[in-house]
Amino acid sequence: MIISIASGKGGTGKTTIATNMALSIANAQLLDCDVEEPDSHIFLNMDLEKVEDVYQSVPVVDKEKCDFCQKCSQFCQYNAIAVLPSDVLVFPQLCHGCGGCTLVCPKEAITEDKRIIGIIEGGTSDGVEFYHGMLNIGEPMATPVIKALKKRITKGNNTILDSPPGTSCPAIETIRGTDFCLLVTEPTPFGLYDLKLAVEVVKHLTIPFGVVINRDGIGDDRVEKFCIERNIPILMKIPQNEDIARLYSNGQPFVSEMPEWKEEFVQLFDKIQSENVQ
Repeated sequence: MIISIASGKGGTGKTTIATNMALSIANAQLLDCDVEEPDSHIFLNMDLEKVEDVYQSVPVVDKEKCDFCQKCSQFCQYNAIAVLPSDVLVFPQLCHGCGGCTLVCPKEAITEDKRIIGIIEGGTSDGVEFYHGMLNIGEPMATPVIKALKKRITKGNNTILDSPPGTSCPAIETIRGTDFCLLVTEPTPFGLYDLKLAVEVVKHLTIPFGVVINRDGIGDDRVEKFCIERNIPILMKIPQNEDIARLYSNGQPFVSEMPEWKEEFVQLFDKIQSENVQ
C-alpha cells in the first residue's frame, strides 16, 4: 500500500507522522519527497549513500541547421527558447524536458542533452528502507526529482511518502497515484484554512483520504467540526505533549521512547486499510 502524508501548510507534523508510522508498521518503506528541504533522515539516524543523479533533458540547437523559423519558440509554453533574427537562446531552468521543440523543428536542428538537477540518496534503519531526493540549489522545478524518487517504490512494501507542504505542483506530484492520503493539520485557524485547500486537492485527484489532528488542544474545535460536517474521517489525534515535543527537538521519533504510541500507529495503518475508510 502507498500512503502519502500531506498538509495544506508547513509545520503541521507531516514528517513526525511519516517517520513514526514507518517505524511502527511492517515492511515499511519511507520516501521523503520534500526534495527542497528533506529532513526525515534526521529522525531515522542513518548513514545515507548516493543512489543516483537526477537529470533533466534540455534542447541543444545546431545553429548551422537552424533557419530561425521560430516554430520551437512558438511551441514552447514555458518560454524556454527564444528565437532572434540570427540567434537562438535556450533557458535550461525554464525547460520542462517535454521534447516538443525537437519534434516540431522542420530542420531537425534540435537535439537533447541532459543536465543534473538533483540527486537521490538512500539507506536503511530499524528495518525501514529509506530514500530522499535533494534538488540542487537554485533549481526551480522539484517535480522531476520527485518523479525519479517515486520510481524507487518497491511493490509489496508499505510505502509512505512524506509530501512537501502546500498544494502546489510538488505536493500534487507526490500525492498523485497513491492509495490513500493522510492529511495532517493542527486545530488553529491557519490549520483549518489550509486543510480546506488540501481537501479540495485530494478530492480532485479522487484519492481516499483522512485527517490526523496534531498538537490537539492548542486551539479550538473548528477543524473537528469541519471534518464532521464534511464526513471526513479523523483517524488520529496527537495531543500537545511536552515529552513528544522534547523528543522531536532532539531528533527522536517518539515511538522509540513511548512504545504505547507504536500500537496507535499500527491501529492508524489498520484504519487506513479498512474498507470503511476507503
